[in-house]
Amino acid sequence: MTSAESRAGVPSGAPPEAPPEAPPAVTIRGLRVVRGRRLVIPELDLDIPRGAVVGLLGPSGGGKTTLLRAIVGVQIVAAGEVTVLGLPAGRPELRRRVGYMTQTPSVYGDLTVAENLEYFAAIAGADARRVAEVVEQVDLADHARDRVVNLSGGQRSRVSLAVALLPRPDLLVLDEPTVGLDPILRQSLWGLFRQLAAGGATLLISSHVMDEATRCDRLLLLSQGRVLADATPAQLLERTGAANVEDAFLALETGLGDAR
Repeated sequence: MTSAESRAGVPSGAPPEAPPEAPPAVTIRGLRVVRGRRLVIPELDLDIPRGAVVGLLGPSGGGKTTLLRAIVGVQIVAAGEVTVLGLPAGRPELRRRVGYMTQTPSVYGDLTVAENLEYFAAIAGADARRVAEVVEQVDLADHARDRVVNLSGGQRSRVSLAVALLPRPDLLVLDEPTVGLDPILRQSLWGLFRQLAAGGATLLISSHVMDEATRCDRLLLLSQGRVLADATPAQLLERTGAANVEDAFLALETGLGDAR
């Protein structure tokens, strides 16, 4: 026993205490969302861990976008609480800590890529030097002076992703960021997502492309506003006995699988 251990009353050979577990990046309790006359999310409890790449998978119309909107604080909710990075969703303090990429590109077509990023950098209070960095990250350096209206759909989506990256967010919420991209660029972006997570960021990425699931640390399978599974890819396959995530989802959707 060292003298320090003796003074602290630590028994000789006692194992060190485990570091406290970080609180979830997002905590959702009793979330209920009604849009028009349709109940989109009936009642949802969910925790999203910090520093992970979490995939939100499910069919179109299953509630993925509504859930993401609730997390970033732009969705009217009927009931429940959504806490993001320790604060209620939508609080002004979160604007520089949460990056959000919508499914439809939310940038100005009559401005160039660089002008869009300079504008949004000023709004987010981001360092102007970040513009060149994020242009490189999303592989648009050759199009920085092109007007967005003249870009392809995939390129416009990457401009939106670059905007979301500007403030170096602690939480990055991406609504189908790889739709319309070729396989090589998709692979490059997933490499970027892994780098961001390795740096401590939390990523919540929605998709209906099931083969992207294996790239995630954790999967949330959502259908009709309900979480069918919350597990790692390996756990999901083991619990359902399926050969791939798509088959696992179908098994859960039809009640043939068990992801408890």
